[in-house]
This record gives sequence, structure tokens and C-alpha cells, in this order.
Amino acid sequence: MLNDKELLKIFNDYLLIQDFGKTPANTYDPIYYTLKSGGKRIRPVLCLMATELFGETYKTSLDIACGLEIFHNFTLLHDDMMDNSDVRRGNPTVHIKWTDNIALLSGDAMSVIAYKYIAKAKYLKESLELFSDTALKICEGQQLDMDYESMTDLNVDDYLKMINLKTAVFLAASLKLGAITANTNQENKNNIYEFGRNLGIAFQLQDDFLDVYGDTQNFKKNLGGDIVSNKKTFLLLKALELAKGNELKELKHWISLKEFDEQEKINAVKNIYDSLKIAKHSEEKNNFYMNQASQYFEKIEADKNRKDILMNYTKSLEKRKF
Repeated sequence: MLNDKELLKIFNDYLLIQDFGKTPANTYDPIYYTLKSGGKRIRPVLCLMATELFGETYKTSLDIACGLEIFHNFTLLHDDMMDNSDVRRGNPTVHIKWTDNIALLSGDAMSVIAYKYIAKAKYLKESLELFSDTALKICEGQQLDMDYESMTDLNVDDYLKMINLKTAVFLAASLKLGAITANTNQENKNNIYEFGRNLGIAFQLQDDFLDVYGDTQNFKKNLGGDIVSNKKTFLLLKALELAKGNELKELKHWISLKEFDEQEKINAVKNIYDSLKIAKHSEEKNNFYMNQASQYFEKIEADKNRKDILMNYTKSLEKRKF
């Protein structure tokens, strides 16, 4: 079984020689631009590793892996439009470099192209049903994320539901699609799906944590952005749940302000988090989902050496500082 670095190189080499089309240029140029801008390629690598985990060669999943990465980048392209983001991976976003209309249509084309690659799956019906169900869940999660921006009565469970749909199920499906291609048994398919789903929730919780408590030397964006934007993260929702009296009043005050000094707000809200031991609560919740993931992983029936390679990769993702 190849390791993640080997599979990443193989996948990148394969993806970047694909011919999606050429004209009209304003449809296809943004697609090549987006896919060549880099990315961690977590989903395709997980798919290829899952295929090899169950004894099949990665080659049988290369097209599915392409479909996963193309669809992932389609979601990012549309996310950038909805968030009005100017930069993605250090480059101007598609809607900035071109126009909103071009970004919208080019993104739509990417979603169709993704399905064309998934349609090459060895076990088409099962693969297509899983991918389509996952695509719908991602849309539902994105809608919840947007809805939550204006809602004031959210709780931690609402947030966990949203990140399960928006983030976790895609990691889970990437692994299960690899397992389907390898034609392993249903129990293995279900266990690797739940492994990936719990892993995905843990990763998102970790990203929330790092936005506030990350190492400034290793974190590749300014800390505290979620606080500045009042993003409904686990940390904020847990703080609103636990805060009482003056702390709750002060937290709501900072959330309500339209004009403020960003660093002052970050420091004030972080002080409230510290007082409420939010970092500890976040770590405990993260550990819960990592432990859930580990329990499902233990149930997977596969060669131990192959399992170790996959686990080492997921542990490296767990420790990431980006």
C-alpha cells in the first residue's frame, strides 16, 4: 500500500493532465485556474488510501478521486462568491479575477464534470447514490451555515448538525467510495464511513479552536477572524451557553457592535473564553469525536500494516497547524 505522499503525487499528476474542455474559455479557464492553485487534496487521497486498504489498486479509484476534488473545488468557488472572498490559496478568487456570472457558470460546469468522473465508478449505482446523497447534504449544510448568520437562538447541537452536513459527510463519503471500489463487505463500508464522519467533525472543531488559540508562527491566517465576524463556532456557542451575568452581557455587547477595534474585540472575547475554560470544553468535544472515530476504525477488518498507513495519515491531519 502506498503512503499519502506517494498517492498525493500520483493524484496531482493525474488531475493536472485531465482535459475538461477548452471553449468557451471563460467557462473552462477558471476550472483549470482553480484546480492548479493547489490544495491539500485530502478527499482524493483518502479515497485512494481506502481503496488500497481493502486490497484493490489505487488506479481503480483515480477517476472517482478526481470527481471528489473537482466537486470540492466547485463548492469552494461558490462559497467564495457567497462570502465575497477576495483570496483563495494566495490567489484572487474566480469571481474577482473574472466576474460573478462567470464564476457561477464555471462552478456549475465543475459540478457536472465531477459527476462525469464519478460515473466512471466500477460499482456505479452504489457509488452514484452515495455521491449524490453527499452532494445534497453539503448543500443543506451550506444553507444552514448561512441561515445561522442571522439566528440568535442557536446551540452547540445545531452547530454540530451543520458541520456534519457541510464538512464531515464529504470526508466520510471519500473513504467509503474507495471502499466501495475495493468491493469490501458492507460492515467495512459502514465503519470506514463513520470513521471519516467523526474525523471530519473533530477536524472542524479543531479549526474553530485554532482560529482563536492557534500558534501565530504556524497558523497561516490572522487569528481571531471568527471572533471579529461573530461566526457561530463551537467556541462562541459554548460561551453563550455557559456565560452568566456580566460576562454574558459583555459577550452579547461585543457581538452586537457594528464598529469596533478588531484586536480589542478579539482580546475581550478571548478573555471571556478563558474565564469560561472554553478551550478545555473544545478539547473535550474534539477528543470525544476522535475517540468515536478510533472505535469505528478498530472495527475495520483489513491488513494491520495498511491500517497503520491510513491512521498515520489521519494523525498527521489531526496535528496540522494551518
